[in-house]
Amino acid sequence: MRDRRGIYAALSLAILPAGCAAAPDARRMRDGIVSTNPCADAMLIELAPERLRAISAYSHDPRATSLPLPVARRYPATAGTAEEVIALHPALVVTSRFTPLATQAAYARAGLKVLVLDSPTTVAASEAQIRVLANAVDAPARGRDMIARIDAALAAVPRAGPPVETLLFLGGTLANGPDTLLDALMRRAGLSNAARRYGLAYSAPVALETIAAAPPRLILSPERSRGAVLRDKVLARMGARTREAVFPRALVNCGGPTIVPALERLVAIRRRIA
Repeated sequence: MRDRRGIYAALSLAILPAGCAAAPDARRMRDGIVSTNPCADAMLIELAPERLRAISAYSHDPRATSLPLPVARRYPATAGTAEEVIALHPALVVTSRFTPLATQAAYARAGLKVLVLDSPTTVAASEAQIRVLANAVDAPARGRDMIARIDAALAAVPRAGPPVETLLFLGGTLANGPDTLLDALMRRAGLSNAARRYGLAYSAPVALETIAAAPPRLILSPERSRGAVLRDKVLARMGARTREAVFPRALVNCGGPTIVPALERLVAIRRRIA
């Protein structure tokens, strides 16, 4: 039997373009994209996978990623330091408004082109961001396809009955606040955000005492923590009719293509509430 490694090597050489055998693709090196923005990672893997040189370390972290880990780990990750990024000589750096000014200044001194993306709070803003990024990486058609999938998911949402008051935990005791993208998706799915009644102006921790004093109809969380077990016991003793469901952690972090599975999950949960 032939050595499998020899077969794989032969196949690898066979699929390389003529004149490029075993050598780095010069055009890819010159046109490379580096992302230090985990939400941009999820978009770029669809918009420009062939140009993506490195992604954010957050996308390799099960607690922070919006991507399936096997997909994210196909790409190298950086911690987002200026030194790491500059060493890759990318044609474009996609970052966020949380990037330190000193790091952005270092990019400028190195002559790197930088695109700074914020955190959209509405579906329309997220779709606008997709267009901006798609145009920046010369993939407008792929951007339109991504937006079309989001619009189709929105159009497929069935009519629901009266909104179900829901508290959505992002992790631990941190609850999703009002006027966020997740808040907009909750409303679209027929869920109202209990954070408003609790007086939250933004995403913030919610104490068990607050929940016990005025339980919501539904609680969504990404995990069954010790705090969640204690909360269940307290609410059960009070005779509260609060129901609970899992909303995966990978769906709480970003917009873009994550909107589709996040909305589908919220709609599926809402259907089960009589």
